[in-house]
Amino acid sequence: MTEQMIEYPVTVNGVKVFAQYTRRSVDEIFLPLLQALFALQHEKGRRILVMLAAPPGSGKSTLLSFLESLSHGSIQVIGMDGFHRRQEYLVSHYTERNGRQIPMVDIKGAPITFDLELLTAGIKRIAAGETCGWPVYDRMLHNPVEDAVLVDGDIILLEGNYLLLDQDGWRDLSGYADYTISIRADESLLRSRLIDRRIKTGVEEAAATRFVDYSDMPNVRLCLEKTARADCELWIDERGDYHKRG
Repeated sequence: MTEQMIEYPVTVNGVKVFAQYTRRSVDEIFLPLLQALFALQHEKGRRILVMLAAPPGSGKSTLLSFLESLSHGSIQVIGMDGFHRRQEYLVSHYTERNGRQIPMVDIKGAPITFDLELLTAGIKRIAAGETCGWPVYDRMLHNPVEDAVLVDGDIILLEGNYLLLDQDGWRDLSGYADYTISIRADESLLRSRLIDRRIKTGVEEAAATRFVDYSDMPNVRLCLEKTARADCELWIDERGDYHKRG
């Protein structure tokens, strides 16, 4: 028996995505999750901050757009990508990898290439219930755009690769969350998705593979190995379907 699929076409970071979710995932995972968040916000009687951590290639931006659609606008989704350090900083500052000094721009997307201090300050404002601006990363400018989004919702869903990272500084972030979610998948599935995504931007397959293996996969492995436990843990199988763990 073929499982019923729900199609969700959306443009994410300038790339057209035709996502598909099973009716089972929607009915058994996504809608109950939204209902739980609505109930939590009602119980607390104030804004709640939900953090979702997932590795590169997990489709988190597409999923959260879908959840926002399912909620009929009752949740507001924001991301941590607006806290990338500026391109001019990354070009002029260096870090060590495999025993040699390299420009930070070569590993843009790694934890060190984010401004953790600014991100923490922004999260504190969100958690305090402030109506405030939030930065968004512009892939054309290769830089953040300050105050691109006005955060004013009652349920804020913040997504990012490292929000639950179990490392100094990063592990403090979850203390500001009312609820946490993590997504995991096999490393091979994430690698395939990342290569495919880069090819869709016009990069040849060989170049896409080199970039993903050098830049993205260390971040994928870090997320898979060092993400702390979450209140809700989801797993993506080889078909791209979601399952709840535990």
